Amino acid sequence: MNPYANPLPLAQALIRHPSVTPTDEGALAVLEQALGSLGFACTRLAFGADAGRPQVENLYARLGSTGPHLCFAGHTDVVPVGRGWTVEPFGGEVVGDHLYGRGAADMKGAIACFVAAVARLLQDGPPPGSISLLITGDEEGRALDGTQRVLDWLAARNEQIDYCLVGEPTNPLQLGDMIKIGRRGSLTGRLRVFGSQGHTAYPHLADNPLPRLLDMLHAITRQPLDEGTTHFQPSTVVLTTIDTGNPASNVIPAEAQAAFNIRFNDRHSGKSLEDWLRRSFDAIGGAYELELELSGESFLTPPGRFSTMLCQAVEAVTGRTPELSTSGGTSDARFIRKHCPVAEFGLVGQTMHKADERVAVADLEALCQIYGRLLTEALTPPC
Repeated sequence: MNPYANPLPLAQALIRHPSVTPTDEGALAVLEQALGSLGFACTRLAFGADAGRPQVENLYARLGSTGPHLCFAGHTDVVPVGRGWTVEPFGGEVVGDHLYGRGAADMKGAIACFVAAVARLLQDGPPPGSISLLITGDEEGRALDGTQRVLDWLAARNEQIDYCLVGEPTNPLQLGDMIKIGRRGSLTGRLRVFGSQGHTAYPHLADNPLPRLLDMLHAITRQPLDEGTTHFQPSTVVLTTIDTGNPASNVIPAEAQAAFNIRFNDRHSGKSLEDWLRRSFDAIGGAYELELELSGESFLTPPGRFSTMLCQAVEAVTGRTPELSTSGGTSDARFIRKHCPVAEFGLVGQTMHKADERVAVADLEALCQIYGRLLTEALTPPC
């Protein structure tokens, strides 16, 4: 049997490289060696330095030159370790029946499962169609020099992807719970309201910005944005901070600030929300500044052949019928959806980004089998 047909050793090897975003620390080299031994043509792509940012390493590997073409997208970068670990965060230890380590769930474990699934498939000879992996080191960071730059590179080469599977840890409680077929959009706002400083005993001589700030925040939170849509839950506006930077209780501040995040469904866009925010704030009046950062628009891959194939693979292995969901935060699928149908399915995400991040060893084997069934089905040209 090919040594890469077992996902556990490769998952351990990847975890043992402390690739905290945006550093690579040799993680992609481990993956490149594995894929090269399986016959993939591997290309390392580095972006960021050309734009004055830290350099980000990416890997694109492809096996085959014809269609159908199934791409597995993922990332080897991980979030910082933090405190509270009971094991070495980058040790890749198996304790009991779980593999521990930063990135075990999010998402080095899933990468190893896909490689193992390919290794098993190749034991029966070259498959029809093409298989590729698009692996970035810039998913947990700003996502400026990772997946979207590689996709641009592929488009310039006229390389077409038919389906893309993203290996994010989509399952809330147990393997087979959930497939993501879209994501809500994310818009972050930073609001500054201006007044003039003064003594609290003489408020008529000052212009207190706090009441206006509170009115503005109330205007955007007093009622729901919507009630949800067919595939999306209701949009939310969440306040994250209110601050004046004022250490004195007898001074009216000259400025007050707040920040908020909007997670929005397909009834809205970044532009429509910006227009709504400015109308709401203008109606209150006074001087203010609003800075907005759009992480991604909402998107949906409507249920179809790809999601059906993935559902059937999950059901065959786990006996569970997965929910087709758009919940959660953003992922690199927001870039991929412009190029081809995309779905997300990986390991259980209960411990991702937490101390003692871990996955069940049995889930690694089960996910490998799911990916193998999907590969077999997706690489068979439709009648």
